[in-house]
Amino acid sequence: MDQQTGYSPSFKRPAEIMRMRRKRARSDAAVLRSPSGLDPSDSPGQSSSSATCVRPFSPGPLFSIQNRSGGGTKRRNPFANIENTGSTCSPRKKLFIYNETDKEVETSTQKEEDEATERKRTEAEHQQNRATKSPESPSSIAPSSISPASISPASISPPVCTEYPPDWSLKTRVLFTSPLSLSWTEQPKAQEEAVGLSHSCRAQFFSPPHSLQDPRSCSELRSAFQQSLVYWQHPSLPWLSLFPRINAERSFSGRSTPWAQDVAMQQSLMREWSVSLSSLYNLLKSRLCPYFYLCSYQFTVLFRAAGLAGSGNITALISPTTRGFREAMKAEGIEFSLPLVEKRKRSRDPHNLMADEGEEDEEEGELRSQQEEGEDDGGDEDGSFSWLKEMGVQDKIQRPDGITIQLRKEAHSVCVDHKPESVVCVEGPHTFTLINFLINWKGVVAAAGSQAGLPPTLLAPAAFRGATMHMLKVRSVNAKSQVGSTYQNISSLELTGPILPSSLHAITTLLRPAQKGNFSAVLYTHPPSAVMNVNSRNQQCADLSVDLSGCGLRPASIQQLQQPSSLGKTALTHVTMNDYGYAWKN
Repeated sequence: MDQQTGYSPSFKRPAEIMRMRRKRARSDAAVLRSPSGLDPSDSPGQSSSSATCVRPFSPGPLFSIQNRSGGGTKRRNPFANIENTGSTCSPRKKLFIYNETDKEVETSTQKEEDEATERKRTEAEHQQNRATKSPESPSSIAPSSISPASISPASISPPVCTEYPPDWSLKTRVLFTSPLSLSWTEQPKAQEEAVGLSHSCRAQFFSPPHSLQDPRSCSELRSAFQQSLVYWQHPSLPWLSLFPRINAERSFSGRSTPWAQDVAMQQSLMREWSVSLSSLYNLLKSRLCPYFYLCSYQFTVLFRAAGLAGSGNITALISPTTRGFREAMKAEGIEFSLPLVEKRKRSRDPHNLMADEGEEDEEEGELRSQQEEGEDDGGDEDGSFSWLKEMGVQDKIQRPDGITIQLRKEAHSVCVDHKPESVVCVEGPHTFTLINFLINWKGVVAAAGSQAGLPPTLLAPAAFRGATMHMLKVRSVNAKSQVGSTYQNISSLELTGPILPSSLHAITTLLRPAQKGNFSAVLYTHPPSAVMNVNSRNQQCADLSVDLSGCGLRPASIQQLQQPSSLGKTALTHVTMNDYGYAWKN
């Protein structure tokens, strides 16, 4: 064996290894039987450095010489991971190895096992509590147990909207649908209708509870619904529908219009209309009427009291307009602005926002100078083309005439006519001048056609001189809607007529508890009034200092209409309430 190639002198036969192990076991037993626990061969004053930190089962814990001593240091297992000791050598396995030789090892191992068991039980309870925790109380979860990375965006529920944005556009039709029956809105009793009309005139309102079990048996709710359908109109002709007025020739054709050829009747209608318009403006200035609409055959005007839509002054929005109408207003000294045109210019040049606020609108400034430029061009026309003569081509190029030159200069001011961008805003004392202008301007009444001689329609939520009380038309229908492969019963409520912003808010306020917070609405907007949601330059924040408690609206409706509109030149088309939270589309 010694002469074989590759033989290692340190090699030991298996029989020799077993003999050394038996000898080591007898030596360990002798040490344990000795009183001091030390090897007899060692001197009393000498300690074994090799046995001070013995690793009996690599990679297990180190034990002192008082606990164990042996005939050498146990070599480390090369396949073991010291860092993962807890996973490779469990406390239960250590207990099985050392429980017959060392009581202290057994005690410490048992303690480690109990601590591990308790730790696992605590983690299991914590995970169970976190899984069963209610989503309505996220603050009850300990912050230390939740990491920011574990919170996904989908797990964060959006805030519940208790109100939809104010919409100043007129609605021609609204269709409500709900899984619960809406039959309580139709066929009111005589007493319920009388109470609703009386409360409308006296500005008394019913505050519904949060939820109603049986809306049909609630007489106060049904009376409040009748109250929310009321609006005031002038003039009132039972055989004619006086709203809408724009592009409404078909509804007037074939109807009796005795004033069309009678000048005296036309003058009488205009006198009564002027009195009603003056009465409305006085109510508006006294904050006894919140707003009113003037619907002509070619434009619509919205007058709002001070304190509404975030403005501290009386405001008037006119849409759509033409260059001729704006020129007539300027001739009367009425100052106005084009909010959408100004907004577009500010968006194109964001660096000159402060300069735009102090300067006059460029669009209207050019319009004011059109007449002067036209007069100057007429006298200087030959001089403006003198360069053609100097070049010798004056006979080869056709010179444009004065009308063409004037049309080119006015093209930029005419391009917005009859468009949403042509909306005009009048504020402050100039609204009174606008009232006088509308009373005296002949263009406010059609000179020909089916609407000839008929004054514009006045609509308001409060009573005024010469006004007639009207109510929206209501129709309730039960139908079936297909949801997947099945059909679901739904109830619908259709409202037709000039639906004012306060009427829409009052109806949705009553539907909220009656339908248990689940309904949807499809809104049909009068197109010229859709742009009425635009904010003027001075409408920046709600002016809550103005007292509007006597205007005849619900406090909740006043609070909503005081906020600046966020819809811009659009209007609401869908409003949905689900679990007492609003969602909308525009």
